[in-house]
Amino acid sequence: MQSYRREIDGLRAVAILPVLLFHFEIPGLSGGFVGVDIFFVISGFLIGGILWDELSRTGRIDLIRFYQRRIRRLAPVYFAVITACLIVGWAIMLPFDFRALGKEIISSSVYLSNVYFFTQAGYFDSVAKEKILLHTWSLSIEEQFYIFLPLVLIVLASVRRWLPMVLCLLGLGSLVACIVLTPISQTAAFYLFPLRAWELLAGVLLAIMGHKRGLSWDLHPLLSWVGLALMAVGILTLDADQRFPG
Repeated sequence: MQSYRREIDGLRAVAILPVLLFHFEIPGLSGGFVGVDIFFVISGFLIGGILWDELSRTGRIDLIRFYQRRIRRLAPVYFAVITACLIVGWAIMLPFDFRALGKEIISSSVYLSNVYFFTQAGYFDSVAKEKILLHTWSLSIEEQFYIFLPLVLIVLASVRRWLPMVLCLLGLGSLVACIVLTPISQTAAFYLFPLRAWELLAGVLLAIMGHKRGLSWDLHPLLSWVGLALMAVGILTLDADQRFPG
């Protein structure tokens, strides 16, 4: 069973803080939004490690137990947020805006807010700042990933030795599609799960490699500093142009 990793919780904070500062328009953090991408890799690593460990030990994946854990982790905070939004929105919003909020709540509750916001203004458009639940797009991608990955592992469990290769090919396909489609439709490449799956699968493949090789991840500190430096380069140098995320 995968043990609790304190340093990964710390890395999650490192990933999310630049996103918050980016939305406060702090100077010098033009690429703060890439914290979401870092978070996707972390999620892939954690969830991929949990599922691969269970599959390796038992030969199966208990979907009900897996989804129960996801619901217990995410649902309480999520419903607290939307309840607060509904109360405040009812008090201060005009009817048209309140109706729009309702659509955001419905789409995010069924984990399709990324698709909903894809059909609306882009993430970096000025109008997007008026969408109260815009941040749930990334949560929807993660939840779609929670459906996709266990099913792929279950379907291919009988050929487990080939599973890493299949996941690698899926990740490469997602990456190539993201690169090709970014100049054509940056909004699609930004919001849609198939074009973001490569980030999550990168984390999954890293977790599988570690599991198969019995790594404790207690490696040289220099690697940690290199990783932090690479994240800093992205946060400080990228910007919201037509090259991202491809």
